[in-house]
Amino acid sequence: MAAPRHSISHKILAVKLATTLVALLLALSAMVAYDLRLYYQNWINDVQTQAELVGQMTAPALSFDDARVAGENLALLRYRPRILAAAVYDARGRLFAAYPQPASGFPKLPEGDGARVEGNELIVFKRIVNDREILGTVYVRAEYSLYDRLLGYLGIAGVVTALGMGIALLFSRWVHRVLVRPVLAISQLAAEVTEKRNFALRAEKLTDDEIGLLAESFNAMLAEIQRATRELEASNRQAAGEVAERRRAEEEVLRLNAELETRVAQRTTELQSANAELEAFCYSVSHDLRAPLRSIDGFSQVLLDDFPKDVSGEAQRYLGRIRSSTQRMGQLIEDLLNLSKVSRGELARRDVDVGEIARQVFSDLQQREPGRKVEVSVWDGMQANADPRLLRAALDNLIGNAWKFSAKAEHARVEVGLLRDGTQASFFVRDNGAGFDMRYANKLFGAFQRLHSANEYQGTGIGLATVQRIVHRHGGRIWADATPGKGAVFFFTLAPGSAPETQASKEVAA
Repeated sequence: MAAPRHSISHKILAVKLATTLVALLLALSAMVAYDLRLYYQNWINDVQTQAELVGQMTAPALSFDDARVAGENLALLRYRPRILAAAVYDARGRLFAAYPQPASGFPKLPEGDGARVEGNELIVFKRIVNDREILGTVYVRAEYSLYDRLLGYLGIAGVVTALGMGIALLFSRWVHRVLVRPVLAISQLAAEVTEKRNFALRAEKLTDDEIGLLAESFNAMLAEIQRATRELEASNRQAAGEVAERRRAEEEVLRLNAELETRVAQRTTELQSANAELEAFCYSVSHDLRAPLRSIDGFSQVLLDDFPKDVSGEAQRYLGRIRSSTQRMGQLIEDLLNLSKVSRGELARRDVDVGEIARQVFSDLQQREPGRKVEVSVWDGMQANADPRLLRAALDNLIGNAWKFSAKAEHARVEVGLLRDGTQASFFVRDNGAGFDMRYANKLFGAFQRLHSANEYQGTGIGLATVQRIVHRHGGRIWADATPGKGAVFFFTLAPGSAPETQASKEVAA
């Protein structure tokens, strides 16, 4: 629920009355405080002076131990009706004379010089000294009407406040007529313009001050709004035509999109059919090509084993080359089929331990080459979300390459680790083997691309292409850094984004 709005005249009246009230209260409070303090100080001084006079008059009586004269001196205080009681004590503190008689309600012993207020009474003690000898003490108890005086001032303050507020109220009417009425006129005009949206209305200038300037500025604003409204209406009419044209364009786009979706569906069907034919072809190649290769390899082995004396040494060398070529072609067919399988099928991603898979790969390599001495380092805590089958294939190729190309190193070393840059993880496989020239790094991941001759290191040149496809299917990327003769390091990620190549290379090389 919205808070009720108050008129500016009511607000100005409230501010005026509040200001007047605060000013009156401050002035009256200061005046009353000053007068009461002055009254307090003057009354104490008056009573102390009276006590001192009584002491001077009573000093001879104390010296001659004449209590009657002292009493007569105290009796003179009856001409000061506001003094309620008085007494004189001798030097030993005994009550010597008192007023009024009988001496009742007086302190048993005198106190030192001083004054204090007890309720509605002022108590004063004044010592009687003659020639530096204390003859006695004067005690005076007088009325203290500070509170009655304060009540009187409060009454006066109430009357003055009421008169001041009345004058302020009368003055506010003149303020309303001079200041508020022109502002209210502008406010009413603004409300009428807002309600009727009639920007041709104008405010009347009633004064030549800032409020008159406000009226002129308001009129100028209305004129500008009126002009802008006309331009906006014309622009709206033009925009309506453009919207209609855009609507027709959108309808055409929707028609083209529908046609494109139909074409995409057709192409998808054709692609699925082509993939099915390709898969059938792959199986056919796997069976139809492998069978004759096995026959060639098998019969070549039979000739070498069963007819060693009938086959010359040169023929045996040729048969060995035939067997080597058939085996290499068989491996090439196997690699091509693996590369084809990587691009097909759904990913079965789950949380896997990359370090455990790497250790399995190293174990298989060491079993195949038990005579190799390779220092192996696999970091702990390397977790990833990936397809275990494809990740194993990628590590088989990367670790196998590191194992192969470090064969000629004096102290072969292969390391599998993980670098983190915030939430991004970059795995790496590093060796201290042959390495390669970074000028040819763009050829690394192409099929059948080799940076070393087949005589130096065996291989088909398909392994890194397979690794790249596996990494791309996981939404990651792969890159390498190497130095000829000092080894190579391959980085890969398994999620979108990756650590910068240069930074990761420096950290691993450190």
